[in-house]
Amino acid sequence: MSPTILGPDGKPRCRWCAAAPEFLAYHDTEWGFPVGDDRRLFEKLCLEGFQSGLSWRTILAKRENFRAAFYHFDFDRVARFTDRDVARLLQDSGIVRHRGKIEAVINNAQKARELVRQEGSLAAFVWRYEPANPAAKPQMLSVSPESIALSKELKKRGWKFVGPTTVYAFMQAMGLVNDHVTECVIRVQVAAARKKFAPGK
Repeated sequence: MSPTILGPDGKPRCRWCAAAPEFLAYHDTEWGFPVGDDRRLFEKLCLEGFQSGLSWRTILAKRENFRAAFYHFDFDRVARFTDRDVARLLQDSGIVRHRGKIEAVINNAQKARELVRQEGSLAAFVWRYEPANPAAKPQMLSVSPESIALSKELKKRGWKFVGPTTVYAFMQAMGLVNDHVTECVIRVQVAAARKKFAPGK
């Protein structure tokens, strides 16, 4: 089976983006493009945690609801959530109502504030884990040495729902790895964006 499908413009794309109508825009404009904004990085890591055990389509369909529920993933605000907020979110049918995952977002918001104080920014910290020499063929891995190392460090700092597989999916989503297949027309665009991108210091 070919690793690609033809998009509406007749050019090849990663095959997975044909699995749901909403995937094409996400694939073409967001997945794999480098991210340096702390709030967007926090959002992506949280959403990958919510995705654990579920389909990405479910998460993507609910993303605007997640953003509303968690103040657009402003971790300074989310860090101040209380048990009352947890109870409120457990009643919100627009998001994934999983107590452990909701509490993990609040915990991780608190840890994100600590990390920013210590490291300067989430971006500066996360981009240290960019692979120097990506060796595997695109979309052949679900974990990597870098995702294992980043997961281990986050857990050591008290983060939750950041296992190596979740972290690798985060790395794919925010551009630490370019996992578009070789033939995909977007792979070249992602590579060009990365060349122009300067991670936070």
